[in-house]
Amino acid sequence: MSSGRIRRSLALGAVVLAAAVLLGVAGAGAAQAQASAGRCAGHKVRTLSFSTGKVVVYKSRGYVCAVTVAKRPGARKTMSVSVQARGNRPARDKGRYTHHAGPVTVHAGHRCVWVKGRVGGGSTSSGWILC
Repeated sequence: MSSGRIRRSLALGAVVLAAAVLLGVAGAGAAQAQASAGRCAGHKVRTLSFSTGKVVVYKSRGYVCAVTVAKRPGARKTMSVSVQARGNRPARDKGRYTHHAGPVTVHAGHRCVWVKGRVGGGSTSSGWILC
């Protein structure tokens, strides 16, 4: 085998190894992002269940965060979540998702919040809570 051929083989091996490492890192990052998707900071303060899903509400240092989670994930369906601090406009996330809508976060301080969620035909509305 000539030295030029050996160098090309080593270079090709290095490229394949680098590609495998990059794919492994990218795959791990995507899995971590998927696992953390739909998570809010803080501690869980409420779960509002309804026929097609639930809205999970978290609170941390004056911020309120909510996520709508489908009871049966998989197929794309219309989902939404909104959180409104009293006196402000609601923060919303609405679209066609497979697992969850949100998270959405608002600064509520010590004010009440109104949380709404929808998955397909089912929905929930909290009224003023966390006052």
